[in-house]
Amino acid sequence: MEQPLKITYRNIEPTPAIEAKIRERADKLDRYYDGIIGCHVTIEVPHHHQHSGALYHVHIDLAVKNGELQVGRDPAQHHAHEDLYVAIRDAFDAARRRLQDHARRQRGDLKTSERPARARVVRLFPDEGYGFLETPDQREIYFHRNSVLNDGFARLVVGSEVRFAEEMGAQGPQASTVTCV
Repeated sequence: MEQPLKITYRNIEPTPAIEAKIRERADKLDRYYDGIIGCHVTIEVPHHHQHSGALYHVHIDLAVKNGELQVGRDPAQHHAHEDLYVAIRDAFDAARRRLQDHARRQRGDLKTSERPARARVVRLFPDEGYGFLETPDQREIYFHRNSVLNDGFARLVVGSEVRFAEEMGAQGPQASTVTCV
């Protein structure tokens, strides 16, 4: 980092252990992505409730080349954040994911989603809960009743047209999801 790490505490007393954990995680981010200019971490306890533990909020502002990234979550949604070290870990994990996305955008890599392939049901074994699809290139793909979305297995018949997502199974190609067309 070009600028020193900045840590702000709100409604919480700083300790050497907290600071050490934040510095350790910030160093890992800096080693992961060398375009970080500065990092500001804010730790706060926004609500004090006597009937439950404190929920920690960790907010991270990263100044990076060609931009600024911010990470923060509402602690009310994450009761695991009653543990400050879990909240720190989660915030830095989210920052790393943001940095990965930022690096992809900088490289021009964009996530593209492929349209699901089409196929036709060629064999169906309703009592056993599975069947086979035939793709336009004449490959057979196994599918299980649990792969068919919206409880559509009962509506399938030989000849039904479907869309599917393929993955490699233990015994060859299989459909991970099947949708009736």
